[in-house]
Amino acid sequence: MRKIVCIAIASLTIVLFAPGFGSGQEAVRKFGIEVKGGPMDSVLLKDYAPESSLVVPRTFVGKARFPVIDVHSHSSMNNIKTRADVDAWVRTMDEVGVEMSVVFTNATGAAFDRQAELLLGSYPKRFQVWCSLDRSNIEAPDFSRRAVAELERAYKKGARGVGELTDKGWGLEANERNAKPRGQRLRIDDPRMDAFWEKCADLDLPVNLHIADHPSCWRPLGAQQERSPDFQAFNLAGKDVPSYEELLAGRERMLERHRRTRFIFCHLGNQGNDTAALSRMLDRFPNMYVDVSARDYEIGRQPRAMRAFLERYRGRVLFGTDMGKDKGMYQGWWRLLETADEYIPGRIWWPYYGLELGEPLLKSIYRDTALQVLNLK
Repeated sequence: MRKIVCIAIASLTIVLFAPGFGSGQEAVRKFGIEVKGGPMDSVLLKDYAPESSLVVPRTFVGKARFPVIDVHSHSSMNNIKTRADVDAWVRTMDEVGVEMSVVFTNATGAAFDRQAELLLGSYPKRFQVWCSLDRSNIEAPDFSRRAVAELERAYKKGARGVGELTDKGWGLEANERNAKPRGQRLRIDDPRMDAFWEKCADLDLPVNLHIADHPSCWRPLGAQQERSPDFQAFNLAGKDVPSYEELLAGRERMLERHRRTRFIFCHLGNQGNDTAALSRMLDRFPNMYVDVSARDYEIGRQPRAMRAFLERYRGRVLFGTDMGKDKGMYQGWWRLLETADEYIPGRIWWPYYGLELGEPLLKSIYRDTALQVLNLK
């Protein structure tokens, strides 16, 4: 039982609520209710998984309403190493309604060739393979020439796009472990990349870019951190990287210089939290596209605003997953986009609300925009 301790000082009385006498802790009140100690005090934040008592419809969507082109998947994440692995993936795609998957090989040279042969040799109409950037010895005077030469070679071997290329602050296709000093890092707006981006335009190859990251990554970890502890490994607060705003500014400079090249910025450009800002970029640059991959939580927590955004930018938004190849993962996307279900369990404690997209918009996101951007028609 909590004790009430009254201390009289002259005419002032201080009331302390404490689990034990003399603890000196004042009562905590939230929304007019005194917060009391109990068994939940020992529950760690990372383990908190509330079960809702809300009784709402739960719609199961086993297969997408229309054929789907998934423009964002990874051979490494999906553990694709053998023909049997590819066969199993295609069976899942058939079950859930995915017509084709764009596969980021994250490879150049012989490693790219092996993956292209495995996927295209097995199912040439079910996969499109994309190559990476040969960033070996980026300080050398011939870096740009070598990068372009490898791009042309990979194109002849079957590459039909470039990506996912990433810069979260450590440099293009670099990370915290292998990053160069900040002034030496390769950026997407670096002049050394100009010839590469222009060659992508010459070959009509779209590019998928991951620039910056979710803005919460730059905020300190703690009680006010927006995303749950599952995402703390992505945190960049206090690290030797440019700010979120600086990285997005580099994206803008690159788009200004390379208006012939089609750029797909994955994860809603890491601006799904601010559709107004993202809209301004899409309005300025007609060669800019976004995919929705791994941003189900941005879509589901603001269904009305997001549905209006998707409608306004029909033809600029592509469907992608970036979350493996589990059947339930795909079906979760169909439920989010196709139904009006409420309070759908999400990945960050944020409940999702179904968008119930209409047929024309759904077709555009699922397939039609990809047919245009990926040169599949």
